[in-house]
Amino acid sequence: MVHYELASASLKEVRQSSVDLVILPWGATEPHNLHLPYGTDCFASASISADAAQKAALKGIRCMVLPSIPLGSQNPGQIEIPLCLHARYETQKAILTDIVASLHRQRFRKLVIVNGHGGNNFKNMIRDLAVDYPNFTIVIANWYEIIPQQAYFDNRDDHAGEMETSVMMHYYPDLVLSLAEAGDGTETPFAIESLNDKTAWTPRHWAKATADTGIGNPKMATVAKGKRYAAAVSDKLCTLFIELVNNELY
Repeated sequence: MVHYELASASLKEVRQSSVDLVILPWGATEPHNLHLPYGTDCFASASISADAAQKAALKGIRCMVLPSIPLGSQNPGQIEIPLCLHARYETQKAILTDIVASLHRQRFRKLVIVNGHGGNNFKNMIRDLAVDYPNFTIVIANWYEIIPQQAYFDNRDDHAGEMETSVMMHYYPDLVLSLAEAGDGTETPFAIESLNDKTAWTPRHWAKATADTGIGNPKMATVAKGKRYAAAVSDKLCTLFIELVNNELY
């Protein structure tokens, strides 16, 4: 069996064939409504990354998926919830910088971050690292934004709704509680319409925006929907991986 995830691979396996591209899933540790596990963002980003890596291998491209980073940026109102972990921008940047430094020292030159948490924002970190490591390419992909939800789901998912629940039902059915346990994910919007229509932005206060930590109704989630959506997303990521290995940026 060929391992595409570093956590389950041995040094012998790594040495047997060169690694063309390194993949870093990044998630968070936070509640996802009442029915999904705290590690949902890590589980989903790692599984979709592994699927894409396996598809790339069939095209002759060897990717290695690093262990997921479980430290995400949280909103006010989330960080008061028991065991929800908040990582500052500086903390996330330090972790990414150390990973890039390690890979660069080992002569890797390309890294894809597959992000599974909406609160994470890596663009300025990547710009800084592009200055510090001009011959090292970092690409960020938010897996949940790659394929529009409309053709796959009945209800739009913002957090722990139908899409995330379906994907988790596909990959980790044993970790998903009965949908009867789930809240309906009703959102209380801002009282200021300019914030709702995206004229401006400020973080939502999670305890005021949602009663169950979810935004988006998960009740119509199914395994079949999750499988179909995850397949479409991993297909697109596979194409990205192949293009990055076979081409320079310019």
